[in-house]
Amino acid sequence: MASRVFALLQIRYSFLLLLNLLVGFGLCHIPSTLEGPFDPVTVPFDTALRGVAVDLPATDPRVRRRVQGFEPEQISLSLSTTHDSVWISWITGEFQIGFDVMPLDPKTVSSVVQYGSSRFELVHEARGQSLIYNQLYPFEGLQNYTSGIIHHVRLTGLEPSTLYYYQCGDPSLQAISDIYYFRTMPISGPKSYPGKVAVVGDLGLTYNSTTTIDHLASNEPDLLLLIGDITYANLYLTNGTGSDCYSCSFPQTPIHETYQPRWDYWGRFMENLVSKVPIMVVEGNHEIEKQVENKTFVAYSSRFAFPSEESGSSSTFYYSFNAGGIHFIMLGAYVNYDKTAEQYNWLERDLASVDRSITPWLVVTWHPPWYSSYEAHYREAECMRVEMEDLLYSYGVDIVLNGHVHAYERSNRVYNYNLDPCGPVYITVGDGGNREKMAINFADEPGHCPDPLSTPDPYMGGFCATNFTFGQKISKFCWDHQPDYSAFRESSFGYGILEVKNETWALWSWYRNQDSYKEVGDQIYIVRQPDICPIRTLYHQRVNRDCVASI
Repeated sequence: MASRVFALLQIRYSFLLLLNLLVGFGLCHIPSTLEGPFDPVTVPFDTALRGVAVDLPATDPRVRRRVQGFEPEQISLSLSTTHDSVWISWITGEFQIGFDVMPLDPKTVSSVVQYGSSRFELVHEARGQSLIYNQLYPFEGLQNYTSGIIHHVRLTGLEPSTLYYYQCGDPSLQAISDIYYFRTMPISGPKSYPGKVAVVGDLGLTYNSTTTIDHLASNEPDLLLLIGDITYANLYLTNGTGSDCYSCSFPQTPIHETYQPRWDYWGRFMENLVSKVPIMVVEGNHEIEKQVENKTFVAYSSRFAFPSEESGSSSTFYYSFNAGGIHFIMLGAYVNYDKTAEQYNWLERDLASVDRSITPWLVVTWHPPWYSSYEAHYREAECMRVEMEDLLYSYGVDIVLNGHVHAYERSNRVYNYNLDPCGPVYITVGDGGNREKMAINFADEPGHCPDPLSTPDPYMGGFCATNFTFGQKISKFCWDHQPDYSAFRESSFGYGILEVKNETWALWSWYRNQDSYKEVGDQIYIVRQPDICPIRTLYHQRVNRDCVASI
């Protein structure tokens, strides 16, 4: 009987997927109030297959150092603001960890990339800058860390949608990498998009994480977005002892320690993918990593190249870039975001500069979600929502991507907790596979609505999550059923793929790790409707207000 039910569900799922594809190709019509695939149906799955999140040990061959001397390792790509420029990053030399470390001198190794459109003719050369960083603790018994030499080189003058070959290192030291390749983004325009954009959050370096990346790579993405919480190095003491819950296992430590070699392990594991596919990251709470002199986010800001300067930002926490006809904005939830802050002013300038006739799609990402129905981190980022939601809504943001909650959830279009055809679709993909526990309980389940006073993140500051004052949930802090804004939710490890088809349609697919590589767990066509959702910019609002005032 169970097999017959399973077969029927498979048939129904296939039918809905086919119907969804027909809609996407214009062969079938749905009312403008709907987002496909109508009645999301997923194939039954065994929750036991979610797996146990166990970190890869330092002895795993995928994370061990495989180069000699100053040969490059941990090679990665990232985008600049437009198709004609990319960043190449890598590390040379060995990190040190102990009580008495001696930093390497970045000046001893040059930062050189040789590249060209033929692997046999790397006729172009670019040079960049190098640095090291330290993670230091002013407490007896804690080990200090100093990194290898980190190199960042920007390539410019590249052609769109073109395959380039490159090698990096220091030719004068005969410390040069193998030859790698990458493809540039398509030129920005309403008919021009990258094939697949992979999205993952809260990744870490567990056996589940490796499954996520293996599955993700099989989809052959053109770009990877990592929505915060990268390595989880801060779940470890400086002696390498780790835990699923730092505060539970190490409540007496004088400072929240980290084990920085986990960053190097992560970089080695990811190299096979991100040396060919650009990766764009945004910070999460696990990147805070407080150290001496109250310095924070040092590893995050040092190890990756960001198009901050190119996009008019003065910070690694927020920046923007184009990928074909998509304008991506990466925001920082753990740096000041209120209306008087530089980040807010930068965001307003960046939004005002977007030409939707060239980049019709506007996608924004940051780490903690505004719209999540899970008990974990419920309404934690409410102050950020209060400050920024009106601005994003007024500029017609299409999609918001978040992590932080260790599960998957997709919203209906929503604004200020109400269904709104002009609001963004919010998607939480904090299910990359890290070693912390998966979020399973929902805030609308009996006994799982958190105390409002427990919700603020002290690092984000402020308390804004009070009881609702409108609608059916008036005077309540949580819903008593799945919220109207929540369209689909599930606790499974996985990742997402965004495929923008044209200026109107984008296909979003979410994949579970325990399924086959190509089996979809959730899928929807997201439809832009600029004809019914004109962009109501704050600039226009101010002009109108000023005109009225002058009259």
